[in-house]
Amino acid sequence: MSSPQTEKSDIPPNTSSLTNRSPQTILESIFGYSEFRDQQQTIIESAIEGRDSLVIMPTGGGKSLCYQIPALVREGTGIVISPLIALMQDQVSALMQVGIQAAFLNSTLTDMETAKVIEQMQAGALDLLYIAPERINQPATRNWLSNCNISLIAIDEAHCVSQWGHDFRQDYLMLNQLKQNFPNVPRMALTATATPRSQIDIVNNLELNTPAKFVSSFDRPNIHYAVAAKSDAKKQLLKFLTGHRDESGIIYCLSRKRVESTAAWLNDRGLTALPYHAGLAAQTRAENQARFLREDAVIMVATIAFGMGIDKPDVRFVAHMNLPKSLESYYQETGRAGRDGEPAEAFMIYGLDDVVQLSQFIDNSDTSVEYKRNEKSKLDALLGWCEVTECRRQPLLDYFGEGSLDAASNKTATACNFCDTCQTPPKTWDATEAAQKLLSCVYRVNQRFALGHVIDVLRGKKTERIEQFNHDKLSTYGIGVNLSQNQWRSITRQLIVRGLLRVDTERYNNLTLTDASRELLQGQLTLLLREDISEPRLSKPVKKHSNGVSEEDSSLWDALRDCRKELADEHSIPPYMVFHDATLMEMMETHPRSTEQLLSISGVGQSKLDKFGEAFLKVINEHLASV
Repeated sequence: MSSPQTEKSDIPPNTSSLTNRSPQTILESIFGYSEFRDQQQTIIESAIEGRDSLVIMPTGGGKSLCYQIPALVREGTGIVISPLIALMQDQVSALMQVGIQAAFLNSTLTDMETAKVIEQMQAGALDLLYIAPERINQPATRNWLSNCNISLIAIDEAHCVSQWGHDFRQDYLMLNQLKQNFPNVPRMALTATATPRSQIDIVNNLELNTPAKFVSSFDRPNIHYAVAAKSDAKKQLLKFLTGHRDESGIIYCLSRKRVESTAAWLNDRGLTALPYHAGLAAQTRAENQARFLREDAVIMVATIAFGMGIDKPDVRFVAHMNLPKSLESYYQETGRAGRDGEPAEAFMIYGLDDVVQLSQFIDNSDTSVEYKRNEKSKLDALLGWCEVTECRRQPLLDYFGEGSLDAASNKTATACNFCDTCQTPPKTWDATEAAQKLLSCVYRVNQRFALGHVIDVLRGKKTERIEQFNHDKLSTYGIGVNLSQNQWRSITRQLIVRGLLRVDTERYNNLTLTDASRELLQGQLTLLLREDISEPRLSKPVKKHSNGVSEEDSSLWDALRDCRKELADEHSIPPYMVFHDATLMEMMETHPRSTEQLLSISGVGQSKLDKFGEAFLKVINEHLASV
């Protein structure tokens, strides 16, 4: 793949005319938007003032503008550190389409291309440089960068610096040295996925200087969440896909073998499905990814190696055929759907085999005991979330430190009415007495034992540890023989999700009580838990993605899309890099007849107007002349 930054033979000047212009002016003239979203403006102003910052913002929330605009306002070149090659290439291509001089440095470049980028950087010809963490950690790289004028350093995917996060990367631990190398350059750490613990790690490990902290809502209200127990996986998947014909989506599988067999099976049934995993040839992966980005109604069947940094806005669904590793992983992977804000669906099926396989991965990993305990705790939290009986959205947000459960009423604070459990409440059973037995047993073993031992006590087992600690003499010994080990595990996971029980990952995963446990033990709550799921609970079909195009407007809509596709092919970029669907929709509705009118449409900046405006105005004018 040719690198976007080598398209011109001469070193161009950077966008110096933007320096000292207001963020609002750049937003409108370059990116084509009339107003900032959520906390974007405050984040940008903080960076312009020279403050370090931590930015937690969901996928599709507009993180890139938070560092791109201050990098343009401040003197010098903005450095963006990212581990994602696909993201670098996509963002550089998109920036160049709007007239910003950008380049990347990663392993895909030849020595000659690398030298060209360094030459551009040293000449002050770049507005933004995207660079891989392992590259910026090289002493030689930092040496020549020290002679460049740097406006800002953005550290994307900052959760990778946390050893307790879902995607730890060793190279990120060395990024704290940027503080010494570039002491007067503001640093911005950004991620879409970070628990409160990971947020603390990001600040500490990167040694950010009293950073301004911006945490947006983790809620993705346009995503419908649905989970089902695995029975006939292929049948369940096909039933789900009937509501998503002619749409782009991603299907995640746990193994490479399952990826290839699922893709082949879908193709045999008339769908366009492409495989993606690390075992495929690099050229095959690149070709499949390019087709997914540029064609409509392509399904990518992949391992989790796919999707990081993919900025395709119209992915309408993400389906998991197996459990992901954690709620962090699940949140990040499902966040690749619906980036355009339109309705999308996250569907997952899971079974005991997934739990066994993931547990084996953890046990067999070459990591510390503490790390393994942490990973198992995350897996239990994910399983507990799969089994909730109330709104799925609330415990998902609570996991990331946002929102809470109303323990007094045993219900979530609100219901989203856009998940499977809100739309089709699952069957429940009165688990009050069973939960009281469990909590009482945890209390009587002094909150010093993990789940396996507590269950053994409840079920009256004769084990060496029970005899060692005289737990066969406890009043709770043997009072739970009527329930199986799996039922007790299910109860425990659901109590953890509801905040009625806690796993102490710092003390060998011991079960401990919470403040809310007292209400249940004292009989102040009636606890309804989900029954063991024996049949798949497919979600109600999400309303099919509707572009709202009437029959009267359909010919213009199709003509605008055809124009976009021709321009995208001509410039060798994905169609969404020309204009998003929302921009075409506004053209269809408002019928701009001049460049001034077209420039007022959201998503149309001066550079794109110069490149593409005439072609779209021609389409619109020809359509109006024919009606």
